[in-house]
Amino acid sequence: MSKNLVIVESPAKVKTIKKFLGSNYEVAASQGHVRDLPKSSLGIDVDNDYEPKYITIRGKGDLVADLRKKVKKADKIYLATDPDREGEAISWHLYHILKLENKPTYRITFNEITKNAVKESIKNPREIDMDLVDAQQTRRILDRMVGYRISPVLWAKVKRGLSAGRVQSIALRIICDREKEIDEFIPEEYWTLDASINVDGEKKPIIAKYYGTNEGKVELKDEKQVKKIIDELKKADFKVKDITNGERSRKAPLPFTTSTLQQEASKVLNFSTSKTMRLAQQLYEGVELKGEGTVGLISYLRTDSTRVSEEAERMAREFIAEHYSDKYQGSKQPAASSGKKIQDAHEAIRPTDINRAPSELKDQLSRDLLRLYTLIWKRFLASRMAPAKYETTNVKISAGDHIFTLAASRCIFEGFMSVYSTDEDKEEENALTSAIGKNSKLKLNKLEDKQHFTQPPAHFTEASLVRTLEEKGIGRPSTYAPTISTIISRRYVAKEGKNLFATELGNAVNDIMIEAFPTIVDVNFTANLETLLDGVENGEVKWKTIVQNFYPDLDEAVNNAEKELEKIKIEDELSDEICDECGRRMVIKYGPHGKFLACPGFPECRFTKPFFEKIGVECPKCGKDIVMRMSKKGRRYYGCIGYPECDFVSWDKPVNEKCPKCGSYMVAKGNRYLCTNKDCGYAQKKENE
Repeated sequence: MSKNLVIVESPAKVKTIKKFLGSNYEVAASQGHVRDLPKSSLGIDVDNDYEPKYITIRGKGDLVADLRKKVKKADKIYLATDPDREGEAISWHLYHILKLENKPTYRITFNEITKNAVKESIKNPREIDMDLVDAQQTRRILDRMVGYRISPVLWAKVKRGLSAGRVQSIALRIICDREKEIDEFIPEEYWTLDASINVDGEKKPIIAKYYGTNEGKVELKDEKQVKKIIDELKKADFKVKDITNGERSRKAPLPFTTSTLQQEASKVLNFSTSKTMRLAQQLYEGVELKGEGTVGLISYLRTDSTRVSEEAERMAREFIAEHYSDKYQGSKQPAASSGKKIQDAHEAIRPTDINRAPSELKDQLSRDLLRLYTLIWKRFLASRMAPAKYETTNVKISAGDHIFTLAASRCIFEGFMSVYSTDEDKEEENALTSAIGKNSKLKLNKLEDKQHFTQPPAHFTEASLVRTLEEKGIGRPSTYAPTISTIISRRYVAKEGKNLFATELGNAVNDIMIEAFPTIVDVNFTANLETLLDGVENGEVKWKTIVQNFYPDLDEAVNNAEKELEKIKIEDELSDEICDECGRRMVIKYGPHGKFLACPGFPECRFTKPFFEKIGVECPKCGKDIVMRMSKKGRRYYGCIGYPECDFVSWDKPVNEKCPKCGSYMVAKGNRYLCTNKDCGYAQKKENE
């Protein structure tokens, strides 16, 4: 009996795929990349036509040796790495490191880990797509060149340990530019004027907004202008000038791409981009379900396509017909087109089986996995449904020469909103509280004028930064989350709540990049590079042409920066702690495991101690400060600063308020404060901060 070997990336997929293929197939995992450029050097021979020098990744020797043994026993090899550029490159590296030149070797891809998809891929194998490999290879080489040539300049001119990345540098610039815009913003005054009007025969007044005069819209800019209008309105008769009734529809949303999933998960679930991708990876690779074993719950998570397969479309239509009715069926949506090339080999992110409703998985998925799956499931189902329909009413009210307007809408058919709606959708509906007709008698109740000031642009959040990167054509689905994680972990950007702020260090690095390497942090240049990488993928551009044009300019810029840039000193942040050995005020430093306190007298004084972030709450056991700590697995918890003398710990954040019923300490959980005494059970809603 012939033996076939299937090599996938993740060990999590091995068991599931083996179950689908049976005893004639052995399934093994490469655990990601097996070859890469060396860490100790640039790894690109710039004098030999930019040939990359790949080596086996440290620690992967035993794994490669084991794969080679399995290859020897196999008659056919199927390379089943992920269906994108990165996956194609891993297959190519496996082909060379496992010496598969004389073995029947096939490349297979599947967009979802289901029995049908996997078996279908075995029936339709292909060769490794070298255009895809070259596109990934070009990105890797460009990123390596930027990182390994510019980072030493930052070490010399700012401080050791800094890094520059091709995409992370442009993301940092976008954030710094927004911060500058906010700092330089000058508010402008404007006013609004609302009229509360009684309609004859109705109890509730209607609220109409000032529009302007019969000649057109008028902007209210200052109090003097508003007071003059109010004086005129007090003498005027209010009459219904015009009523327009109509109907409009709100289209169903498109199914998720990587970018829109990250944005919506941030907005709705408060997930970071990295958390969203980590959970989506688990849903894609498979989750253990009772009676079914490991099951892949969603399609491939790195995509910028909104296309949906015929089979998924059919399953959704059948589900809608069964659980709703034919009037809820949407017309078949064309995928959204965009100016840039999309990775259309992929589908949108969707459930692998629409019949696997979130309610059925409630007891089998962790809370966060279930929340993300529910979001994906609802969005996909909604995308195949009919638009929501609204009945609209627009009223124009005249008062002398002045015009007020009133717009109202009422949902008359929920359509997709019966499954999926956002806060914006809910705000759409504001039905008239009074019946009003052309002959209705109106009487002014009161006028309310308000002063406002224009607001600066909002700080970036992870979601809005992803949207901006996508709109500007920077990076690709797989790069958004690691780019944001990198600039935060490098402390170029700080995250407070949902907002991202450039740090002093981030601004210093950005200033150097703009001065010495303006091309690298130019939005248009970076977006153009992405277009060229797409050209490599399409077979239209040779990858070495891009590198040959890129490196000489970079080399010249680095040499000039080393000579001309002045050194910048970034002062360490002072703490309130005093050095136990020499009495100096200690500073906050950053190490591989986060913040720690160090004596500024180094190297004369080498005293260090852990940094604890106080939360402003006293320990309920001993009265000392409670501090935030991290477990060995990276999970946040709260404990007494007096440990080990005091052993108080809590996974939930303690608050200053005591339980009014039993006096126990309380913790914050979601939007509530909960009593920690299990016999009490008191809870209260948290006040908006």
